[in-house]
Amino acid sequence: MNTSTGAMQVLLVEDNPDDAELTMDALRETHLINQVQWAKDGAEALEILLGPENIGQVERLKLVLLDLRLPRVDGLEVLRQIRNDERTRLLPVVVLTSSREESDLVRAYNLGVNSYLVKPVESENFMTAVRELGLYWMLLNALPGETR
Repeated sequence: MNTSTGAMQVLLVEDNPDDAELTMDALRETHLINQVQWAKDGAEALEILLGPENIGQVERLKLVLLDLRLPRVDGLEVLRQIRNDERTRLLPVVVLTSSREESDLVRAYNLGVNSYLVKPVESENFMTAVRELGLYWMLLNALPGETR
């Protein structure tokens, strides 16, 4: 897990180490993100987001990038718990997945996802999509309580 003192800005929830590394590299290339924290499964993500020892970290979080196909706790359950907790209800969540299943798309939007992005197969297209995603959510999107 990548953690350090200071501002945590993005939580990446991804079980595939190759996809996680590509995503973190692409986000860092935007130079807008101070830190990416990586959770390797849904249970770890919920501990980071909702665990009692992590109170205070959520306020520094600007975005969750969430895969759906995760071990231990799947991404849709993580999303459900994020939306059901007062501390994380308004936190932007972008599903970043290989699933093209209509049922996953519908369930994610019914649970309150902010955006659903299917991972491009080619690594350069994937990197471009993640860079653009990072630019939008870090630079253009306004969050409650932020002053711009």
